[in-house]
Amino acid sequence: MKGKFLLAIDQGTSSSRTVIYDHDARVVASDQQEFPQLYPKPGWVEHDPEAIWSSVTAVTRGALDKAGASAADISAIGITNQRETTIIWDRETGEPVYNAIVWQDRRTAAYCQSLQADGVEAIVSEKTGLRLDPYFSGTKVAWILDNVDGVRERAAAGRLAFGTVDSFLLWRLTGGRVHATDATNASRTLLFNIHTQDWDDALLEIFGIPRELLPDVLDCAADFGVASDACLGGDVPVCGIAGDQQAALIGQAGFEPGMTKSTYGTGCFVVANTGSKVLQSGNHLLTTVGMRIGGDVTYALEGSVFVAGSAMQWLRDELRIIESAPESEAIAARTGIVEDVCVVPAFAGLGAPYWDPDARGAILGLTRGSGRDEIVTATLQSVAFQTCDLIDAMADDGMRPSVIRVDGGMVANDWFLQFLADVLDIPVERPDNVESTVLGAAYLAGYQAGIVTSPADIGNLWRRDALFEPRMQAAQRARLLEGWRDAVRRVRSGR
Repeated sequence: MKGKFLLAIDQGTSSSRTVIYDHDARVVASDQQEFPQLYPKPGWVEHDPEAIWSSVTAVTRGALDKAGASAADISAIGITNQRETTIIWDRETGEPVYNAIVWQDRRTAAYCQSLQADGVEAIVSEKTGLRLDPYFSGTKVAWILDNVDGVRERAAAGRLAFGTVDSFLLWRLTGGRVHATDATNASRTLLFNIHTQDWDDALLEIFGIPRELLPDVLDCAADFGVASDACLGGDVPVCGIAGDQQAALIGQAGFEPGMTKSTYGTGCFVVANTGSKVLQSGNHLLTTVGMRIGGDVTYALEGSVFVAGSAMQWLRDELRIIESAPESEAIAARTGIVEDVCVVPAFAGLGAPYWDPDARGAILGLTRGSGRDEIVTATLQSVAFQTCDLIDAMADDGMRPSVIRVDGGMVANDWFLQFLADVLDIPVERPDNVESTVLGAAYLAGYQAGIVTSPADIGNLWRRDALFEPRMQAAQRARLLEGWRDAVRRVRSGR
C-alpha cells in the first residue's frame, strides 16, 4: 500500500486546517490558518475564494513539513468543508466570478419570502428536507446569476461551474480535471432531491439555475480524482468528501440510528442519525443526508444554530471584554450561573427551530450591577440554551437522545459542558479527540483506500475523554429556560 499517512483538509468558516494521521487515526501533524471575513453590507457575509485556496495550500504544506512527509507518504486525502457557502467559477480559467457567499449570509431573505408567497415551499421541503431560507446554496446561486454581469449567459453556455467549497477545492487540487461533490454537500443546496439522490429538474426551474452549472454527485467515500497541486509535491488520490457536520457524525462513530452529536464551531449543529428513514420534522428541523457510503444512504435530522463559537469571537473582537475564548471558562466558573442577564446572539437571525432571518441580537436584563463577567457567562449560556431548543424539537419529533457526543473548539470548556448537560438534562460525552470533523474526513479517505474496513473499525477507535452528568435541580432548569424563551420572544421579528 502506497503511503503510511492519511491527510485530511478541514476548510471551515473562519479558518482552514490540515491534519495528517497515521493509519491508526493518531495525529502526526497539523497546521491551521485563519483567513479574512468580509462584511460588505449588513447581513452580508463573504469570503475571497482565493484566500480560502491560499490558506488551504499553506496549511497543507505546513502539515507536511511538520510531519517530515511528502506526497509519497500519503495514502489518501479526505476533505470536509463549510457546507452551504457558494462559489461559481470559470471552467477555463478557474477564476471565481464573485466572492464566496457564506452560509451565514442573509441577502436572499426577501427572495425566500417571495418564493414562499408563490407557494413553492412545500415542494421544496418535500424534495430536499430543507426550508426556504437564505442559509442554503440555491438562493445564493440565483443571486449571483442575477446580479453579476454576464454570469447567467456564461452559465447557460456551460462555461461556469458551481460548487460548495469542497467542489472548488477539488477542482483546484485536480487542476480542473474534476467537478464533483458528495451527497452530503449536495443535500444542502436546495437543488438536490434526497429521495432520488439526484439534482432535481423541478427545483432547478424554481430557482432558475441551469443544470450545466452543477457538479457530479458521488458517495462520501469515492474516487474523486488525483490531487497533484504543488502544495502536495506529487500525486495523491482524493478518496473522501463530506460536509463538516456529517463528517463530525462519522468522526463520532454515529453509525447507529438514534446516535446524536453536537458540534460547536462557528455555529452549533446537532445531528441525529435516523437510519434509512427520511424523518420529516414537525418542528422546523432539517432532514438531510447523513452519509452515503457504498450507495447506501443514511439520513439525519439536523438543527442549526448560526452563532456559537462566533459569539466568543464577538466578545473578543467587537466588545473586547475577553482576550481569548478559553478565558470565558474561568470567568463563568467564578461568576456562576447567571439568571438575570440573557444574551440572544441572533447576529445573523435565528436558525432552527425559529427560522427568523430578521431577528437581531440583544442583551436583556441588565442592571447597574451587571458587568463584563455576567455578559460573558450569559453568552456561554446562550449557546447551551440554543442547543436545548434543538434537542426539545428533536424529542417532539420522536428522536430524544439518551446521550450526546460533543466536539469542536468550545468543548474544551468544562464549565460550558456541565451547564449544557444541566439544561439539556442529558449526559454529555466528550471524546479524547474533539476534532471530529476533520477526523471524519480522514476516516472516509481511509475507508475508500482500504485502510479502514468497516464502520465498526471506526467505532472501535472512538474513546471518551469525559462524561458530564446532569445535576441541576428541575426548578432552576425550568426558570432558566423560561427566561431564555422570553428573551427570544422579545427579539423575534414577528413578535
